Amino acid sequence: MTTYDYDLLTIGGGSGGVRASRFAAQYGARVALAEKSALGGTCVNLGCIPKKLMSYAAHFDADFADAAGFGWQLGEAKFDWATLMANKDREIKRLNGVYGKTLEQASVEVLDGHAQIEDAHTVLVNGRRITARFILIATGGRPTRPVFPGSEHGITSDEFFHLDALPARAVVTGGGYIAVELASILNGLGSKVTLIYRGNRLLRTMDHDLGPFLAAEMVKKGIDVRFDTVIESIHADGDGVDDGVDNVKHLQVNQLGRGHEIDAECVLFATGRHANIASLGLEKAGIAVRENGSIVVDDQFKTCIASIYAIGDVIDRVALTPVALAEGMVVAANLFQQAERGQRGLSYENIPTAVFSHPNVATVGLTEQDARKKYGTVKIFKSEFRALKHTLSGSTERTLMKLVVDADSDRVLGLHMVGPDAGELVQGFAVALQCQATKAQFDATIGIHPTLAEEFVSMRTAV
Repeated sequence: MTTYDYDLLTIGGGSGGVRASRFAAQYGARVALAEKSALGGTCVNLGCIPKKLMSYAAHFDADFADAAGFGWQLGEAKFDWATLMANKDREIKRLNGVYGKTLEQASVEVLDGHAQIEDAHTVLVNGRRITARFILIATGGRPTRPVFPGSEHGITSDEFFHLDALPARAVVTGGGYIAVELASILNGLGSKVTLIYRGNRLLRTMDHDLGPFLAAEMVKKGIDVRFDTVIESIHADGDGVDDGVDNVKHLQVNQLGRGHEIDAECVLFATGRHANIASLGLEKAGIAVRENGSIVVDDQFKTCIASIYAIGDVIDRVALTPVALAEGMVVAANLFQQAERGQRGLSYENIPTAVFSHPNVATVGLTEQDARKKYGTVKIFKSEFRALKHTLSGSTERTLMKLVVDADSDRVLGLHMVGPDAGELVQGFAVALQCQATKAQFDATIGIHPTLAEEFVSMRTAV
């Protein structure tokens, strides 16, 4: 019988890799985890956590303005970027320690260094050959940097979280959730922001009503949103040290055949992400990848090599931290939990998600377009209104809520929202959709008055 150093060797210390490793160890496996950077992966270090903290910071300017309508008279507000960055970094460092402590308590050995797969059971970590019965790849994704003349003067979301100062003028290019989130943060903190997108609708993969509504609200907040526009080139003035802030960038852009120039201190690319597979040794090990670099796996996250698995953003299914956590649980249970070995799967239906733009966006279930394709006849319930808070604040911000209902079964197929705290609100309704709730059951539920949430149980007339 072959003896291995470990039962499981995980490559990548992000949310999915840590969760799979921890539970595999709790099921009795001998586990090691290799990570060349800080524990916590993109979510903790360069994604969800710092983004949400900075989104909180960016809301205060509007909150101060809203307070006047409620009788508060405030002095001059001042924002200090360095304080926010220092406090954000301190919280991330604390979370890095929490992840490390969690793995230590689960008896998972952490290997500090780059891992490269040599064969079906062997991984090289900092020159040390380690064998494992199973290998799990959980290396996540990286921002995609476009290539055109002068693109080296731009930054990605990775660098955004380490800018030395708040840029006076910023151009964000992209139309997805990262673009609208970072544009909203910069705008809320005081930058003059231009959002450039080559398409004609933000959040194009979500319900078609959400992107146009969000764009209109972002314009109200002072963001210059430009559709059907591409950056042709960038050149920079300055002292030659391109730190993303101090030097002026001159962007040559093209909008519907009309070229002109935009000046900014910061150009931020939010044009997608790709699987982080560089120098992993996938080709040498014979692991199949798609054209976009993502790893091919089956329903139980097994690659074409029987002993090697992959989860999270590196497989390019649903790039969300909670999904990676769930995938990690499936792998750990199927490999090492005696009662469920080889039996657990994962459904990707009704996965709720939120976009922390200003205002927030949240959604669960099918878009109207997908529901019509799958179910044929659907009923649409939609409400757009000014929240009670803004009757006194004076803000013109509006909220959008939408339900997509199967006309035959009355089942609620999709629930969508643009408005304050949308993520907090939609999380609860996601349980209802998971339980296949009907519109009649929504209607029979008594609302909490006065709240935004009650609108989802009080919409009665299909549009």
